[in-house]
Amino acid sequence: MSGGFDPLVPRELDRPTEVPLRADVTDGPGAELLDDAKIFAAPADRSQLGQWRRQLDAWRRGALARYGAPSRYDDAASAWASRCFTVAQVWLWDELFFDADAQRFTPDRFLDDARERFGGLDGVVLWHAYPVIGIDDRNQWDFYDVPGLPEAAAALHDAGVRVFVDYNPWDTGTRRSGDDAHELAEVIRRLGADGVFLDTLKNADPEFVTALDRARPGIGLEGESKLATARIADHTLSWAQWFADTTPPGVLRAHLFERRHMQHHIRRWHRDHSDELISAWLNGVGVMVWEVVFGAWVGWNARDAATLRRMLPVQRRLHRWLVEGEWTPLAVCEPTGLVGSEFVLDGVALVLLANTSEVDLTYEPDGPGATILLTDDGRSGAEPTGVAVPARGVAAVLRVSQGAPEPAGIDELRAELAGRLHDADASFPHRRASRLAPPAWQGPTADAGTRTALQEDALVLEPGERVITVRYRQRETGMYEGAPYVDEWKPLPPRLHDQRTLERVVELAGRVRVAAREVSVAEYAAFLAAIGEPADAVEGAAEAPATAVTFARARQYAAWAGGRLPTEDEWQLAAAARGFERRSPAVWNWTESEHSDGRTRFVMLKGGADHLAEESDWYFDGGVRHPEFSAKLLLPGLGVDASSSIGFRICWTDAS
Repeated sequence: MSGGFDPLVPRELDRPTEVPLRADVTDGPGAELLDDAKIFAAPADRSQLGQWRRQLDAWRRGALARYGAPSRYDDAASAWASRCFTVAQVWLWDELFFDADAQRFTPDRFLDDARERFGGLDGVVLWHAYPVIGIDDRNQWDFYDVPGLPEAAAALHDAGVRVFVDYNPWDTGTRRSGDDAHELAEVIRRLGADGVFLDTLKNADPEFVTALDRARPGIGLEGESKLATARIADHTLSWAQWFADTTPPGVLRAHLFERRHMQHHIRRWHRDHSDELISAWLNGVGVMVWEVVFGAWVGWNARDAATLRRMLPVQRRLHRWLVEGEWTPLAVCEPTGLVGSEFVLDGVALVLLANTSEVDLTYEPDGPGATILLTDDGRSGAEPTGVAVPARGVAAVLRVSQGAPEPAGIDELRAELAGRLHDADASFPHRRASRLAPPAWQGPTADAGTRTALQEDALVLEPGERVITVRYRQRETGMYEGAPYVDEWKPLPPRLHDQRTLERVVELAGRVRVAAREVSVAEYAAFLAAIGEPADAVEGAAEAPATAVTFARARQYAAWAGGRLPTEDEWQLAAAARGFERRSPAVWNWTESEHSDGRTRFVMLKGGADHLAEESDWYFDGGVRHPEFSAKLLLPGLGVDASSSIGFRICWTDAS
């Protein structure tokens, strides 16, 4: 905690906005205050609920008069967004989405997992560049230029899942290849994208929207965090990110203004998503499933996953009630913590119930008409005397007025929900990253003369224990320990991007000899020739460090030379020895430190590079670094890891 800032407590700008109960909220100062709200706070006094709802209705009428009714939502090309209830963020190289061993995308595996645990996805954001971008001069569009990615996007579409791409407006310090709107439009066309996540932006400029609409009519633009009421007209989706709420839950301002506007609740570092789910349920909107935040595992617990499985069939099949029905927020609001919204359409009331308490509760239907229980609470019969609403969970019922027809597909909905019971297990599903051994090299080995020449001037590290200091920049990737901002709200400097220090105990079991300098262009060309591959593609002066070499190929070279890559600790120890050299230009060095937690692979880099991407803190670390500095690089596949800013040196372990 620094300067009075507590990262576990919402900031003032995250908090809900109180609704004046006696001021004019149709126009004037009261209206302006509410126009800027994230969430309209629920009144603490239940007796004020009626006046609170009337004020919300008055605000909406005034807002529509001020800004106009958004016509974009009437366009059939844009209508899909209001049905996109659950969206997942996926790093392109997530091990569920990409098979690192086979080097191919596996979207079906990713979707199968989401279907089993969450009830399926309506959209996927293909996250591509951050936090790798900045390692060299490649821009954000280069990181979407990946073989097999259009086919993976097509597979998502074939499964009925919408595809979002990511736009990084802060990427201004890499190579320029055209204006952003043109470049992004090309990506949209190539991948057939339905939507764009506007990373770090709340909304895009109108001219930008127009340009993207030409690439994909009805494009869904989803800003990060609060969307201005005036821009709901051309942004059909938005994040409800880090929206603190009241108890009982309040009403989402953007969704109240335009019921077809889709919002996705997300608190990316939280291990408990029940507050987000309850708010989404009562408001008739969606959630963002983000289990791997830029390489840090923040997986969903079984309880919250089960809650989402129970929510989605109701939201998808009764979509009309959520966007067209007469909505009564907090139609159920009990001191026990039982809350609910009612949506009435065609003589049928959909009651969405939630339990904000830590004990199971029961809802007693008391309205007119036959009651149909939708969510399965383990009882049988179509007319229950009470509806079980589990602790921190949800339930749903329909009240069908006499003479009104049941909604179409109710039997199918109940069959889909059958067996989707609440799961009380809210424990965090930990994952630990472990070091991966390099695959066995099946190719030829260098002759004895070559191996001897490569080991000339090698630096000797004697066996034994050392304590070393490691320095790094705290990024969202974390380091070895996993998620760096557990249960925090938005991490801010100095929590984010600050310099950190840790100590590591290093045990060398035997003598290690580390090459005094990186593998040169000439040496790497000789390796390619020896294994029968063209050597003329290697660029640079003969004595320059060999770069644009993938991690896998660097490992292969080391094995061909009779050695291996040094670990990050061995590299650091060698760098402190007399005779350690850096070739020119200076480049990061691969190390034998591939790790995986089953979802993310990463490698530690050492040494720094002459290249330095400036103008944004979001870029990868650059510049020549002290040997103590380590950088965690998430490992892309299909050759994307090869960089003009990364080379390598090798080492040998002496036989004991």
